Amino acid sequence: MAQPILLELPRPDPREALYERLQSAPHEHAEALLNVYEILQGLQDRGVLQLAKGALGSSEQVLQILVNVANRPEMIRGIRNAMILIKVADLFPPELLESVEEGVKKGLVESQKPKPFGLWQLAKKLLSEETRRVLILTATILQSMGMRLSK
Repeated sequence: MAQPILLELPRPDPREALYERLQSAPHEHAEALLNVYEILQGLQDRGVLQLAKGALGSSEQVLQILVNVANRPEMIRGIRNAMILIKVADLFPPELLESVEEGVKKGLVESQKPKPFGLWQLAKKLLSEETRRVLILTATILQSMGMRLSK
């Protein structure tokens, strides 16, 4: 009976293809590599690479310091306050904040005029419907804060 012929092909090294790509990379990406070298040199000149190297070498200590700082009561309170302020900022439609910006600009221009408003003109502005809406909003916010403070 005939014996089968075993054909064993050498397995290609997957790193070989990568090595070939690496050898051709400087020719194909010369300008990009020069830019990267300039960026690296800038980071080296400013000490950023040494700082990163030190942080990597002592990552456990850096992490422990960050955890200790973050666990302080004032940091926890600050993070909570920042999250609440973000939620409050999310309540305002962008158009409303744009009107605040516009109002600040107008108010600054009017306050720079050589002759300020008279008492009657000021009273008319304060008693306008638009101003009363803002006063109601402000009074409601202050009332809510006052209730919290009394508890």
